[in-house]
Amino acid sequence: MFRIKKLDIFITKQFGLLFIGTFFICQFVLMMQFLWRYVDELIGKGLSLEVMAQFFWYMGLMLMPQAFPLAILLSSLIAFGNLGESSELTAIKAAGISLLQAMRSLITIVIIISCISFYFQEVIGPKSFIAFRQLLISMQQKNPEVEIPEGIFYDGISGSNIYVQKKDMNTGMLYGIMIYRMNGGYEDAAVILADSGRMQTTEEKKHLLLTLYSGEWFENMRSQDVAGSANVPYRRETFSTKRIVLDFDGDFNMADAGYISGDARSKSMGKILHDLDSIREFNDSVGHQFFKEAKQASFYLPPLEKKDSTKILAEVKRDSLNFDSLYSKLPPEVKQRVMKAAVSEAQTASVDLEFKGDYSEALNRNDRLHMIEAINKVTLSLSCLIFFFIGAPLGAIIRKGGLGVPVIISVLVFIVYYILENTGMKMARDDNWTVWFGKMLGTCVLTPIAVFFTYKANNDSVVFNIDLYKQILFNMLGIRGKRHINRKEVIIEDPIYMADAYHLLRINTEIEQYSAEHQLLHLPNPIKVFFRPGDDHTIQRISEELEEVIEDLSNTKDKGVLTYLNRYPIVATHAHTRPFRQKWLNIISGLVLPLGIFFYLRMCRFRLRLRKDLQTITQTNELMVKRISEIHPGTPMTLEDLQNMPLIINLINNK
Repeated sequence: MFRIKKLDIFITKQFGLLFIGTFFICQFVLMMQFLWRYVDELIGKGLSLEVMAQFFWYMGLMLMPQAFPLAILLSSLIAFGNLGESSELTAIKAAGISLLQAMRSLITIVIIISCISFYFQEVIGPKSFIAFRQLLISMQQKNPEVEIPEGIFYDGISGSNIYVQKKDMNTGMLYGIMIYRMNGGYEDAAVILADSGRMQTTEEKKHLLLTLYSGEWFENMRSQDVAGSANVPYRRETFSTKRIVLDFDGDFNMADAGYISGDARSKSMGKILHDLDSIREFNDSVGHQFFKEAKQASFYLPPLEKKDSTKILAEVKRDSLNFDSLYSKLPPEVKQRVMKAAVSEAQTASVDLEFKGDYSEALNRNDRLHMIEAINKVTLSLSCLIFFFIGAPLGAIIRKGGLGVPVIISVLVFIVYYILENTGMKMARDDNWTVWFGKMLGTCVLTPIAVFFTYKANNDSVVFNIDLYKQILFNMLGIRGKRHINRKEVIIEDPIYMADAYHLLRINTEIEQYSAEHQLLHLPNPIKVFFRPGDDHTIQRISEELEEVIEDLSNTKDKGVLTYLNRYPIVATHAHTRPFRQKWLNIISGLVLPLGIFFYLRMCRFRLRLRKDLQTITQTNELMVKRISEIHPGTPMTLEDLQNMPLIINLINNK
């Protein structure tokens, strides 16, 4: 039975406060990123505070489901990073509480947040999208406030181009005014010049009142009656003061939202699934109609004289219907008409097919967009859980709190998710990938990562140990290190030189027997390598015995012995027989041909290296035995003599 404990309350408080803060930060960042897309279209429109408040309100409601996953990732990473940095997580584990048990209260909270995210996308999101798009279109269609720049023509007023040489910002006066009015077209344009003037907006914001001083008016008086005449009436007027009224609708009018309701983002899950049936039925009917029209297409044959047509048709009946033969029997003048008609028919058919192709693509695109939006409602909610199981284990592993490392990791994870999600969505939208594959790409990639981090953190496994991954890479590529045995400052027991010499000579004997029995230069059977079990216990025993001798001789004070010890190679005891110790890994690598070839060649390389290592060991053993004989002169150094020594006999019996 689930009971709320003090630990659950403590961790919930740690996470809750961080989640609230990070949520508003993420919401602000997403809103600013979204706002930059439309800032050029909305600036300078003179929008009221009420309209701007509605714009940001609906934008915030739309972006809340996207802010939830990022806020959960960042807050969980910081929360568990703080617990690890302050050793509180260590105390929790020391009390016998696993990481998953400590996370159970947060898992419940994240599931609730995922449900809230789905509710927003199902209920609030579609309504917010309709209201936001309607408001955005209305804002884009609104005429801007008249802000005429200096030195360039301004065309923001319908039917007029205005040029102002200089403006006085304090008095609002305009100087050096030139106006082109084109209400009747370019041929009937009126040109107005004025030394100065002033521009004001009427009270109802439907017109502009332009007061001009000391100017001239030039205008053609062309009308329908004199449209074909070369003499065009012309009017010129000089004025000291003149007022002109220009049409200018500066008010904010809400656009019609009827066509927005057909967008997939404006629909709930149930509405999308319901409309998908209608969309697909309509698409099928269009496809059948296009197919029917293609079957009914007929070939055009120009009219012929009766005697020519009778002769040609009689010959065609004797032969099978062949258009080449039919064309070859036509008179030359008819052939020319046929070619022209064929080109015309081909051009018409090409245009028709292009139009039908674009229309079919638009219909299929609408189908894919509805499927994408339906899947997105589920994947975006699941991303809250996925990001939590990435952030919380990572925080427990790196044990770093604050806004430094957690923010960097969160941004990197979110960038990976964003790239995968957007790439998959665009490829699915453009019909390059299937919709399910494109939309599930980000979820399928991050889910194994979340499982991996959770498993590692719950078992206190090392994840970010660079030396560990470096060693794995070296083992895979067959790269090994060298021995570095130095003289010890304090030696408790001196090495038993006679016993070590005996073991070295016996190792040489075993290596000689092994080389005679195993042909390391021959290629092994791939079936035995990948699909049959077996280990080389002889090499393993030789390596273990050699390491014991090296460990004992490392206690020496003799520099010659230390020099010879560093010559011994580090022997890989299994790499020359099997790619992996696990049987199932060998089978998989053998079935996957490119992978199997790589590991087979790698194993052959290890066989050659083992042969060289055995030769090096044999030569070094002989040098080491020779050096031991110099340390103990007069002592026989053959295997038969050493194994009969009482010291060696006692060691063998005790072993």
